[in-house]
Amino acid sequence: MNRRLVLCAGWAGLLLAAGCASPGGPSKDADAGQAWSGRLSLRVDSEPVQTFSALFELRGAPQAGELVLTSPIGNTLAQLHWSPREALLKNGSQTLRFDSVDALIEAATGAVIPVGALFGWLAGREDRVPGWRPDLSRIGDGRLQATRESPQPRADLRIVFERA
Repeated sequence: MNRRLVLCAGWAGLLLAAGCASPGGPSKDADAGQAWSGRLSLRVDSEPVQTFSALFELRGAPQAGELVLTSPIGNTLAQLHWSPREALLKNGSQTLRFDSVDALIEAATGAVIPVGALFGWLAGREDRVPGWRPDLSRIGDGRLQATRESPQPRADLRIVFERA
């Protein structure tokens, strides 16, 4: 699968190529926890540079949750579901299984995005992750930026959100 196709499936770049899958309801494991919606973009300074943007709905917690990515016209690009038992990437009729949410996101985006910290950052906590520098100065305005400086390649994650 080429890198561009994987990035579009990716998250924050998270997901496999754009498809027209029907949106599904939230998973049972994603019912608990918090929820956000908005738009996100990810830029990975690889060779060539990879970019991805989508509308998103994020529910749950670092241990069990769901991320749904949609195009601006409402087509579901991908659904990610994770729990202590499994991590799934659904794209149309295709489902890929991974050992962990971290492995799922890395395979989808080519970048390790710290899901546990992401939930904290969206909640306004400056959770520390080696190599990542979150900017929470505009979190009250529903804006988050986080930059991964190491390991290379550099990645820039930008999220505009509201609590769902």
